Amino acid sequence: MNLIFLGPPGIGKGTLAKMLAKNLKVPHVSSGDIIREEIRLKTKPGIEVESFVEKGLLIPDDIVIELIRDRLKKDDCKNGIIFDGFPRTIPQAEHLDKAGIKINKVINFTASEKTIIGRISGRRMCKKCNIIYHIINIPPKVEGVCDKCGNKLYQRKDDKPEAIKKRLKVYEKQTKPLIDYYKKKGLIVDVDTEKPIPEIFKDTLAAIE
Repeated sequence: MNLIFLGPPGIGKGTLAKMLAKNLKVPHVSSGDIIREEIRLKTKPGIEVESFVEKGLLIPDDIVIELIRDRLKKDDCKNGIIFDGFPRTIPQAEHLDKAGIKINKVINFTASEKTIIGRISGRRMCKKCNIIYHIINIPPKVEGVCDKCGNKLYQRKDDKPEAIKKRLKVYEKQTKPLIDYYKKKGLIVDVDTEKPIPEIFKDTLAAIE
């Protein structure tokens, strides 16, 4: 089963995608994780996109598409995939169509702007494990320290208030049109995330049945 998770930054796509990937036994492919790893490794694409990430801007389509194309070549994608953060633009969606990748459902996660900003600004991440915490909702056992490896947690530059506002504006302008794109194909299912995670996960499972 091939799924796309849509929704503004901070909506919880990554958390839910990881949960569902385990349930369905298919890989969770996050364009954000791929891009951050390229930046960490200081690859050529990583160097090219770092300034975009820091400013909360979308990465150019050609770079993202190439990174996703490389990921899809791996064996674990043969039985299905959960796309998280891709596609983000109409050209990226059209690339999936041209590549012959059939999408079964597109889950559109929704929440108020106040909720989204609260989730993003409170998020902390481990540089080594890429595990995401939240200072209120998912706090580490020791403040500022990763439970798994003991490394210091940090706040991503694009999770700070000034970058959050830019990211939401970018989403409204460039990514939200994807809802109409997939709605015309009869693939969109809305899931409200103004609930506890277990309830949202239950609604997500119901949406893909």
